[in-house]
Amino acid sequence: MNDLMVFAALFFVGMFLGIFFFGGLWLTVQKSTFSRRPWLWFSISLALRTGVIFVGFYLIAPGGLVWLVSSLTGFVAARGLVIVVTRSFPVHQEQKEVPHASER
Repeated sequence: MNDLMVFAALFFVGMFLGIFFFGGLWLTVQKSTFSRRPWLWFSISLALRTGVIFVGFYLIAPGGLVWLVSSLTGFVAARGLVIVVTRSFPVHQEQKEVPHASER
């Protein structure tokens, strides 16, 4: 019974990491759509999200392969959850005209 609780906790830790990663990706796409420097949004977001995920899985790894599989299952499940939740948000239809680099 104790192992089941550990696996459930690891699953939810993986879900938290997945919500952070995929939710952060969704926010990055939303913010960079209207930004003058979308490459900056994507670069910083990728570094931050990947760093947090690496640290999270690094801390889980000493528990063994079963712990990693349990948390990775939660991570992948969070992707589906973020997709379902973000579909309920309206898509921005208006876009600002961002001048081309040669026109600045």
